[in-house]
Amino acid sequence: MEQTMGIERERKRERVGTVAGAEHGVFIGARTRRGLGFKGDDRRGLSVNTRSPRCSPRHIEADICAWAASTTASVHVTSITYSLRGRASAAANNGRNVVAPLLVKLITSPLMPPFLLCPLRSNTSIMASSRRTFASLLLLLLLLTSAQGNSLNTTAWHPECETPKAPRRASSSASSFVPSVNFVSTLQSTLDEIKKVMSLVSTFSGVLGGDLRLSSAVNDCLDLLDLSSDELTWTLSASQPTTASASASGTGNRRSDLRSWMSAALGNQDTCKEGLDGTGSLVETLVAGGIDMVTSLVSDGLREIAAAAGGGTGGKGGIRRLMGFPDWVSVADRRLLQAQPTMVSDAVVAQDGSGNYTTVEAAVAAAPAESARRYVIYVKKGVYKENVEVKKKKWNLMLVGDGMGRTVISGSRSYVDGWTTYRSATFAVAGKGFIARDLTIENTAGPQKHQAVALRSDSDLSVFYRCEFSGYQDTLYAHSLRQFYRECLVTGTVDFIFGNAAAVFQNCQLLPRRPLSEQKNSVTAQGRKDPNQNTGFSFQFCNVSADADLVGFTNSTPTYLGRPWKEYSRTVFMQSYLGSLIRPEGWLEWNAEFALDTLYYAEYMNYGPGSGLGNRVKWPGYHALSDPAMAANFTVAQFIDGNMWLPSTGVKYTAGLTV
Repeated sequence: MEQTMGIERERKRERVGTVAGAEHGVFIGARTRRGLGFKGDDRRGLSVNTRSPRCSPRHIEADICAWAASTTASVHVTSITYSLRGRASAAANNGRNVVAPLLVKLITSPLMPPFLLCPLRSNTSIMASSRRTFASLLLLLLLLTSAQGNSLNTTAWHPECETPKAPRRASSSASSFVPSVNFVSTLQSTLDEIKKVMSLVSTFSGVLGGDLRLSSAVNDCLDLLDLSSDELTWTLSASQPTTASASASGTGNRRSDLRSWMSAALGNQDTCKEGLDGTGSLVETLVAGGIDMVTSLVSDGLREIAAAAGGGTGGKGGIRRLMGFPDWVSVADRRLLQAQPTMVSDAVVAQDGSGNYTTVEAAVAAAPAESARRYVIYVKKGVYKENVEVKKKKWNLMLVGDGMGRTVISGSRSYVDGWTTYRSATFAVAGKGFIARDLTIENTAGPQKHQAVALRSDSDLSVFYRCEFSGYQDTLYAHSLRQFYRECLVTGTVDFIFGNAAAVFQNCQLLPRRPLSEQKNSVTAQGRKDPNQNTGFSFQFCNVSADADLVGFTNSTPTYLGRPWKEYSRTVFMQSYLGSLIRPEGWLEWNAEFALDTLYYAEYMNYGPGSGLGNRVKWPGYHALSDPAMAANFTVAQFIDGNMWLPSTGVKYTAGLTV
């Protein structure tokens, strides 16, 4: 049985891509808190020669070099401060030297919740209650503190090879759009507020070692707030009335960029609160007010951008391109993705020591920060048991494997084992412009461990090409920003593609597998929370079929296209094959009537035994599209400024509805 399933899995991989090897290089061919109430062979390819010295001063080939190098408020707290400074000082004298600065930072923070200020303005009974609260807070801090305890170099890239990035094109109206003075003022206020919240949250970092989930949640919040700060800084810079500032960090389409970054910043705070939710911690109580303030400010700014773009719910807009490359994919990256010429990898990862590094994490860590050109890491075949994080400063990184099932990055973190969903990812990427191809990323925790992420992506303008993502619940976390998936294979059970990115999946295989007996399968759980966010999932020319372990159990395992994680959840399936495993109603409620009026779920010209529309849900937010003009809003050319979303892989593609 095991051998049969292995053969079946190889066949699935062959339907997506094939790989052939070479002695001195590699040829790559073209072929939750949910669940149980919680939440034909194209021989063209990329030849990676690991020994070629191209772009070295003596062996430069100008055409190859040029191709390879170009890339791509304030409250009065005086009496409380003096009172608790005294207590903190006493605690410090007793050896608890971490408590004093922690208490002072908390008490003097402008984010101190109003309930802590009751002694300044309340009656005697409230004062007594507040003193008890202070004593409890101090005791908690004291307890928390007492619980605390505890190769070869990468090939250098020579300046002679540096090629300036080609200017990106955008519509004149989109690129000339300039936000209002009020919008800019709101951004500045939001950035100030984020600094305050980060300062408050950072007081807890490093003193929560005894609680893995709480510690993970605090670190999540710090990372997410930091991402928001970057995204709002890009927004502020691009809000200046100059073309250069508008395109410095994005595509050159100012309006689309601003909306994308603001949408991501809004979602980050929500993820922070989700991580802290239910911990019953002091951190959760103290941080809530500040997070809500940041959320409100970002929402206000996003509303203005969405209004200028003509609304937030229709998914319209963008420059129609019938065929070709999006503007943000450089000439070099187009050739990388077409995979015709030989190229030089900057670093090689090999478990047998034949490369520059033996782990993927080490190679990623050694990659340059804020690189203006594509930095390529070739990962040789093997199973790499590690958790990898591509941090936000690692720009334009490309990971190339030997093929799905041959190059495997494997982890097993899970929610049950104490990790937050966000932190459970085997592979997490935040650096913009990331590309991965021909590899597998898996989380082997199993269905009994509930949320266990394989990939989490916060990478703007990222591409995943011929990749496999394997897991059970919450396999692929498309968390934020603009992402494109082409010819990928995704397996899972509950909400196995989830998040709030603006993500397009084209020619992908989505394979629900067998869950726990009491669980229902849902392919998606899209998390759009605000109607002005330009986020959602679009699936075109995909195949939704049962994975090998689900075949024979489809009648007893309800499987749906998706369910609404957040109020404005948006998901569209079009021109895709839907197998018999999909229930006639098609879609699943999250919790009774929640979001059924406000979600946007649609289907257009799907086919297969599970595509029948006669018994689909009758929700106000569900749409069985028959008008091509309506469906065209969700093509790659138009859905969320779709000309940005179709990097060519050398295989003919269609940006509209017809092949």
